[in-house]
Amino acid sequence: MDSSKLKSCFHGISSRELSSFRVRKRPFIDELASDFTEIGAVAIEHDADPTPPLAISFCKASKNSHIFAVSDEAGYVSLFDSRRKLSSAASHQKNAEKARISDWVAHENAIFDVCWIKEDSHILTASGDQTIKVWDALEKKCIGVLMLHTGSVKCLSSHPTNSDLVVSGSRDGSFAIWDLRCKINSRSRYDGVCLTATSMVKGAHASSQARRGRHGKAAAASITSLVYLKDEVSIATAGAADSVVKFWDTRNLKSHVTRACSKPESSSKKGISSLSQDSKGVFLTASCMDNRVYLYNVLQLDKGPMQTFSGCQIESFYVKAAISPDADRILSGSSNGNAHIWKVNKPQAEPIILKNHHGEVTAVDWCPSEIGKIATTADDFTVRIWNIENKYCSTSRSPSSIRRRVNAIPSTESRKVLMDDNEESGSSDSPNEPLHQIQVSSPSHPITTTFLLSTPEGHKKKLLASISDTNEPSSFEQTPEPAMKSPSSVLNPPSSLKRKTIKDYFVAAP
Repeated sequence: MDSSKLKSCFHGISSRELSSFRVRKRPFIDELASDFTEIGAVAIEHDADPTPPLAISFCKASKNSHIFAVSDEAGYVSLFDSRRKLSSAASHQKNAEKARISDWVAHENAIFDVCWIKEDSHILTASGDQTIKVWDALEKKCIGVLMLHTGSVKCLSSHPTNSDLVVSGSRDGSFAIWDLRCKINSRSRYDGVCLTATSMVKGAHASSQARRGRHGKAAAASITSLVYLKDEVSIATAGAADSVVKFWDTRNLKSHVTRACSKPESSSKKGISSLSQDSKGVFLTASCMDNRVYLYNVLQLDKGPMQTFSGCQIESFYVKAAISPDADRILSGSSNGNAHIWKVNKPQAEPIILKNHHGEVTAVDWCPSEIGKIATTADDFTVRIWNIENKYCSTSRSPSSIRRRVNAIPSTESRKVLMDDNEESGSSDSPNEPLHQIQVSSPSHPITTTFLLSTPEGHKKKLLASISDTNEPSSFEQTPEPAMKSPSSVLNPPSSLKRKTIKDYFVAAP
């Protein structure tokens, strides 16, 4: 066989995979990536009246992840499409008109947080009017109102697998757990069915130094951020009174399970403005009022923060930070008008600085499926979309990703579908092109194997058909030893094991 064709053939093999074969690997921001480029900016205003954005969130499902929601001080929710081509020469108002999908008045007060649920068909809004509303995002219709807090609702987080379960935090110092399936018949003064919380914890972050009331109890301190952890039963909360992250077991909320705090307890600046976690739930970030972002491993909380990132200015609780879904980078707003991006494995390195805003950079978010795309909001009444320059993207796996061993399908009839040299050089992708057979054998595997060459369109269907023809089961599981030692096995244990929670993996701090 012609060596040039053989090389081209196996070059095609290395560029894709189905089942046990190698595939084109998902890009991540590698060590050379140092340039983020602004790809567009939109103005947040209504009837020519600008208003500062307060929260931003990309859709969670990959098919919708280019859409993001922005809430603002005027009580509006606006949906934008980040894939619309925005002109740098056009005004921010013109770009907003082009990218906007819809907007509506959700509250008659500021909206401090938004949260997508139910595969992005619904959105939750947390407001200064002390309520949370459930919205049909397509119809822009309120279908439920959550009422129990006695202060502004500051933050929201949904259950990682059951979007009917939601946790909220309030300025009244409490956090509440809601089940959207538990409705009562009465209607409030607001539109929609009224829902009540299934449980509430008051004074979750009471300050020991705050003014004490008649009964000697410390005054409540605002809950500024919280997240529903990936073990599906634990919640992490943070407040304005201290730099402590508390962890709670939702099955027993009498007291927190454990706590984690930054080392400089003596710092005069206390409080945490935001919490975030990566897609696997192994890492948790806390942006603190001492102008630092702390990174915790949720399985080693007793060791304190594993990394500390500095360089930004966090002078208000509106400044937020977020870790990337692959846990490779941390993005933070800043009171100096810039956004900062750090490499997780290089905390001492200088952060990337994004400078185009002209006011305090507040809420930030990562697009969950388009690697390197981020959004930042600021008090200059704009939302800016950024992306990593393509020439810096790597095709190798992220260093933080957890690698799995995949076993080949034990089928003598399985067909390995490859691309021939003509297809590699750009020939037609028609499914009617003929198949070609070659035979390959090796000293370790003397049995001759037949490879069928076909087009990419027929690739998946042909292999899936060959798998369904055999009675032998396929195996895609991790080998036992790596699976048990992987951090993901803690937060997502195999179904054959008794469910454990985060409580079982660390010792409570004194």
